[in-house]
Amino acid sequence: MKILVTGACGYHGSKLVPILLNQNHKIIAVDTQWFGNYLKNHKNLKIIKKNILDLKKQDLKNIDTVIHLASIANDPMGDLKQELTWEISCLATMKLMENALSNNVSKIIYSSSASVYGLKKERNVTEDLSLEPISTYNKAKMIAERTILSFKDSINISIIRPATVCGLSPRMRFDLSVNMLTYQALKNKKINVFGGQQIRPNIHIDDLMNVYLFFLNNGSKYNGIFNAGFENLSILKIAKKIQKVVNSKIHITKNVNDVRSYRIDSTKLLKLGFLPKKNINNAINEINDYYLNKVDNVKMNCFSLEWLKAQQSKLLQ
Repeated sequence: MKILVTGACGYHGSKLVPILLNQNHKIIAVDTQWFGNYLKNHKNLKIIKKNILDLKKQDLKNIDTVIHLASIANDPMGDLKQELTWEISCLATMKLMENALSNNVSKIIYSSSASVYGLKKERNVTEDLSLEPISTYNKAKMIAERTILSFKDSINISIIRPATVCGLSPRMRFDLSVNMLTYQALKNKKINVFGGQQIRPNIHIDDLMNVYLFFLNNGSKYNGIFNAGFENLSILKIAKKIQKVVNSKIHITKNVNDVRSYRIDSTKLLKLGFLPKKNINNAINEINDYYLNKVDNVKMNCFSLEWLKAQQSKLLQ
C-alpha cells in the first residue's frame, strides 16, 4: 500500500513510519522538520520537507491512504501563534482532503485529540458527548474533524481521539505529562505537581501505533470517531507511580489555575476487538532506562514549546 503520512517526523510519526516500512508499505513522509528528522533512509521511503499548507495535488498521486498526524501539537504551542494553529489544523486539512478526493484516495486516518471534549463531569466520556473545546488547539482539532467528516460520503474516514501519549519515540517529547514528570524525577529528584487533582487520560505510544495499524488494516470496515485512551488518572497519582520507580520527592503547588481535567471512555474501540498491551508503568520504566543509558541525548528539541520559542523567528513565519 502507498501511504502518505503528514507530521511524519514528529513524536507519533517517527515511531509509526518505521513500523509501516517494516510491513512493506511505500511511504511518503511529509513534515516541516521543525524538531529534526529521525527517519532513516529506506528504499520505500520518500521524505518531503514541506509545510502541509503547501502540499499540491501531485503530492498525493497514487496514494491509497493518508494518515494525517500534522498539527501544532498542544495547548501551549497552539497559543504561541494562534493563526498558524488554525491554518495548519483547518485550512491545510481542507486542502489535504480536496487533494485526496481529486486523487481517489480511499482512506483517511486522522489523529485528533481527546481534549476536544473540554471539561466534562461525566465519568464515561464517550464519542457521543458534545464537544466543548477550551483552547485554540482543541477548537482547531474540532474544526479539522468536521472538515474531514464532510467528505465521508466519498472517502473512508477513521478519526482517532488519542489520550495524552506517553513512552519513547525517536523524536522524543519530555513535555507530555507522564514523560515530563518522569524526566523531572530523574533529573532533579523532585516532581513538581501543580494542583494534582486534574485527571488526564493516557495511552502508551506503542498502543497508539497499534490503533493506527488497526484502522489501516481494516480498510473501510470501521469508519467514524473513536476514543483511544485506557488509563484515567490524576496528575498526583501519576507522580506517585513515578516515585515508585525513581527515587524522588513530590512537591505540590496548590491553588494553581489549571482547569484542564478530563477523562475518556474507549469502550467503542475495545468492542471492535482492539486490546492495549502497555500502560503508564511501562512508559515510566522505559524512560527510566533510556535516561540512565542516554542522558546526553536529552536535547532542547525534546521540549517542544521551549524549542519553538527559541526558534520562533526562524520557524513560525
